[in-house]
Amino acid sequence: MNHQTIELFSLPDTFFQLSKMLNDPRYTADDFGYVISKDPALSIRLLKIVNSPYYGFPSRIDTISRAITIVGIDDLQNLILATSVVDTFDSIPDDLVDMTSFWFRSVNCAVIAKILAEKCAVLHAERLFIAGLLHDIGSLIIYSQFPEESKKILENSNYDRQQIVTLENQMIGFSHIDVGAELLKHWGLPDSLSEGVKHYMEPEKADQYIFDACILNLAAFLCDLVAPFEKIAEIVEKISKQVFSTLSINNEDIEEILLKSEQELSLVFSMLVPNQNFT
Repeated sequence: MNHQTIELFSLPDTFFQLSKMLNDPRYTADDFGYVISKDPALSIRLLKIVNSPYYGFPSRIDTISRAITIVGIDDLQNLILATSVVDTFDSIPDDLVDMTSFWFRSVNCAVIAKILAEKCAVLHAERLFIAGLLHDIGSLIIYSQFPEESKKILENSNYDRQQIVTLENQMIGFSHIDVGAELLKHWGLPDSLSEGVKHYMEPEKADQYIFDACILNLAAFLCDLVAPFEKIAEIVEKISKQVFSTLSINNEDIEEILLKSEQELSLVFSMLVPNQNFT
């Protein structure tokens, strides 16, 4: 990035501490639970999530260590990341962006990306949920630190995403996609996430993680569809042929993904963004 400097947001220390502990076999579920319990608000939030209908466990989970044992540390770490990100950006002024709409679209993209990854038999498909959730996160930093420029960009672009990127590069010197990718690197997240976010609009430019970029490209496209859904054939016609062939999916897959994501979206949104209502 150039022309102007930008301040990157930080996540809670709990997330980074857990990340360091994750691959060390010396630590147990009780150790992870102890670290998380030092943040009471986060502990309460996570217990509410794991006890939500989304997970559907038959008996109540009342400790973080038990949640880790049942859900798994990887899933729990992703939940911590997702909830921490939502909480970190809860003070963005609403004169440029409706935060409820922003998070609803982001969660929608996350849900679709994960379902799509599972359909494509991607290992550790949950990482695509995080990628989908964070694919537009750079926009919030741009809005918060360059409000005047952002207002002009949004007005002049007519909210067209590709045009927004062009105008950001012209007026600020970098785009929200650049910022998002740098932020994920700053947080020490895997290269698959930062590269996927960096190239999701042009997945053919991705290097090592073109498959992830293609999934994000398609998920972002599908989450922008306006209900009621168009005919599947019309939807498919608008999808990049390279993305379609790279992912080896068909019309029936697209229909299944849309239906499944519609069923899961409201539940996941209320789970991750509990203080917002979207109708």
